[in-house]
Amino acid sequence: MSIEIKIRKNEPIDRALRRMKKKLDRENIIKGVRAKRYYEKPCEKRRRKNKVQAFTAMLRRRYES
Repeated sequence: MSIEIKIRKNEPIDRALRRMKKKLDRENIIKGVRAKRYYEKPCEKRRRKNKVQAFTAMLRRRYES
């Protein structure tokens, strides 16, 4: 998987880096790399996923009305 960012004519490097970071964020590449940095036991994965699901369900209940 390669991500290609072409620098436009007269574009500052800062703006090109910002576009690259946004593209990486949209494709969840950074999140995936950070998740695979260390081994996570299957029970810990399930626990984390259940915690996220409970949190999103709580937010939905709170803001559905």
